[in-house]
Amino acid sequence: MSESMKPDHPHSPHDCSGIRSTDQLSDGFSHGLKPLKSLDVQQTSTVDDLLREMSRTAFGGRNMGEAADVMYEMFTDPKCKVIMTLSGAMTMAKMSLLVVEMIEQGLVDAIISTGALMSHGLVESAGMSHFKYEHGMNDTELFQAGYCRVYDTLELEKNLDDLGLITKEVLASFEADQPVGSSTICRQFGKYLLENYPGRGILPAAYTNNIPIYIPAFTDSEMGLDVAMYNVVAREKGTKALRFDPFVDMFHYTDLASNAERIGIFTIGGGVPRNWAQQVGPFIDYLQRHETGQAYKPCRFRYGVRICPEPVHWGGLSGCTYSEGISWGKFIPPAEGGRFAEVLSDATIAWPILLRGVLERMGRVKST
Repeated sequence: MSESMKPDHPHSPHDCSGIRSTDQLSDGFSHGLKPLKSLDVQQTSTVDDLLREMSRTAFGGRNMGEAADVMYEMFTDPKCKVIMTLSGAMTMAKMSLLVVEMIEQGLVDAIISTGALMSHGLVESAGMSHFKYEHGMNDTELFQAGYCRVYDTLELEKNLDDLGLITKEVLASFEADQPVGSSTICRQFGKYLLENYPGRGILPAAYTNNIPIYIPAFTDSEMGLDVAMYNVVAREKGTKALRFDPFVDMFHYTDLASNAERIGIFTIGGGVPRNWAQQVGPFIDYLQRHETGQAYKPCRFRYGVRICPEPVHWGGLSGCTYSEGISWGKFIPPAEGGRFAEVLSDATIAWPILLRGVLERMGRVKST
C-alpha cells in the first residue's frame, strides 16, 4: 500500500477531519487498486475461464477465483511438496475420485485424513455401495434395518462387517513385533485392494504412487475399531497383538516436511488432520529451542488453500484462519512470500470446480 493510502496520512481518503476538495478524491487507479469486472458467462468457454473471471468479482466468487490462482502456483512449483488434509464425509459424498485424480496427477505428496473418511473409501474401493437417504426416513428404523446415516447418505452395517474381514486379512500380513503406524496400515490396505479389487480408489492409488496416508486420530474410525478387535482376539487366543505406534507417523511426516525446500497445504474441512499437518513447524521449532532434533530443518507452509464452510466466529478449530496460523509459526507471512486462499463453501461444490479449472490451466484435462 502506498504511503498516501495509510489511514494516518493527511491526504488519506479515511481522513474525516474536514470537507475534502475535489482534487483530493482518488480514482482508484492512481493507488494501484485493481478494478473489478462484471461476470459474463457467455464469454467463458472453460471452467478455467470462469474461475479467472470470478477472481475479478467479489465475495465467495472472488475467493474461488483467487483459490484457483494459488492452487495453480502451488501445484506447478517444482520445489514444493503439497500436503492434502481431508475431513468430513468426502468418500461417502462420492468425492473419492477427486483425491485419486490429484494423486495420479502428482499434485500431492502426502495425505492426512480422518479414519472415517478412509474407512468409507475402503468400502467403496472394495466394490460395496453407499445409498441415498430419502427425506422422512426414521433413524430408529434405519438402525434396526442396519443402515447408518451420514447426513443424506447411508452406509450399510453389512459393509462395515465385511470391512472387518478385509482388515483381518491385511493385519495378518504384519510381523507380530513390527511397530506400525496408520501410514503402514494404509499402505498395506492399498496393496491388498490393488491385488484383489480392480478399479480406481484412494488407497490403491496412494500405494501405486508411494504417497503416505496418515490418520492421526486412527482409533476414531471403523478401521481403528477393527484393529482393536484384532488385538482383543489375539490376546484371548494368546497370540501377539499388533503393535500400533502413532509416533511412527509423526516422525515419518516430520522427515518428509523438513526435507522439502517448500511446502504447501490443500485442506478440505479442518479438524485433527488439518491441525496435525500444520503442527510440524512448531514441533521442529520446539525441538530446536530445547537443543534437540537438530537434524530437522525448520519449515513453514508457503502456500495454502482451504475449502471449509466454517467461519471464524463459530470459535472452532476448523474456522481458524491462515493468518492465525502465522502467529504459531505454521505459515510464511504474505509479506515474505506466503500465498493463501480460503473458500467458505461446501467442498462438494467448490472442490470439483476448482480442480477441473486448475487441471485445465495446467493442460492436464483428458480428452473424452
